[in-house]
Amino acid sequence: MTSVEKIPKDQMVVEGLTGDAAIALALKQCDIDVLAAYPITPQTIIVEDFQKFVANGEVKTKVIPVESEHSAMSACVGASAVGARVATATASAGLALMWEILYCAASMRMPIVLTVANRALSAPINIHNDWSDTYGARDSGFIQLYCQSSQEAYDTTIMAFKIAENKDILLPIMVCIDGFILSHNVERVEMLPDQAIKKFLGVRQPFQNLDPDNPITMGPLALTDYYFEFKEQQDEAIKRVPDVFKQVEAEFERMTGRSYGMLETYKTEDAEIILLTHSTPAGTAKVVVDVLRERDEKVGVLRLKMFRPFPSKEVAEAIKHAKAVAVFEKCRSFGSTCNPLALEVMASLYDLKEKPMVTDFVIGLGGRDVPPTTIVEGYEKTKEYLKQGKAPLYETLGVRK
Repeated sequence: MTSVEKIPKDQMVVEGLTGDAAIALALKQCDIDVLAAYPITPQTIIVEDFQKFVANGEVKTKVIPVESEHSAMSACVGASAVGARVATATASAGLALMWEILYCAASMRMPIVLTVANRALSAPINIHNDWSDTYGARDSGFIQLYCQSSQEAYDTTIMAFKIAENKDILLPIMVCIDGFILSHNVERVEMLPDQAIKKFLGVRQPFQNLDPDNPITMGPLALTDYYFEFKEQQDEAIKRVPDVFKQVEAEFERMTGRSYGMLETYKTEDAEIILLTHSTPAGTAKVVVDVLRERDEKVGVLRLKMFRPFPSKEVAEAIKHAKAVAVFEKCRSFGSTCNPLALEVMASLYDLKEKPMVTDFVIGLGGRDVPPTTIVEGYEKTKEYLKQGKAPLYETLGVRK
């Protein structure tokens, strides 16, 4: 762990930035060696802004303009293998086109930072936000972190390199923001001096890099004698992520005064019903809770930041005292018992003798607005299901029947 110092407020620069712009600036300050990407709405601004930094001589990064997202992740794997600090960005169908190489990057233990502006998957074509793209990649072996604000997107991008490059982890990581809702909205962002970030991250120390004089083969074939052992090593590495995440964030907090945690509790101490979600709907849920609290309703919010690995113990501890947990998620898992976030929550509660009721609400698909009234509707339905002693496996809110 590097030794960092508290950065005085007068050394920080404050600007209004979109989520995309905040990520681009963070990538610049992380002084990455290679960025390979293909443009896709709504992440395009990340790469556009970064290429301006390169054109202006503000960073010496090698930008590789590839012909597809599959090629983008392939180039990132190659660059990471020789010891480079590497990043890329994508969304929706772009992430889907990377699919094969996502698994390669994780299995080959490449600490690549992939920033994603979450967007719905086709068909029909839709450019707006839900979480079906990254939720679909939840078993790829990537760490997944979800952000609520532009400030958090900036901070998380910086921390992502330090988490991924840790010698006990060496796994790729996704930093996710809601497309358009956060990627294109301007918010106040407090930025760190370049030197502070350089000291925080340190020099990239590759665990093993390719050497032409000592050639090795990486990832081509592992049949029955070896494949299972590779997967076991991957699993052990991702289990270590929570501890490393806490260490990295503690160091970042000493430097900035800011921290987020794997999850955030908001007025949950005495809550009988807890609203559980992540990304921008969590901000809406907090406003709803503030209003409901004025009416003496015992309700709180659990805002998840880390989805992979899923912080099961921490989630169970945060919600076990509640009568019910209302899950709000922007994804649908067709043919499943319920949907991805609710499945994780239910599994987290499995060993408890007494557990809260879990209600699962699908919201906001394809960028459908999620106003406070939608959150209130889910809350009121959960209250009613508590009285009945039974809830549907899942249901949709805000959709025309």
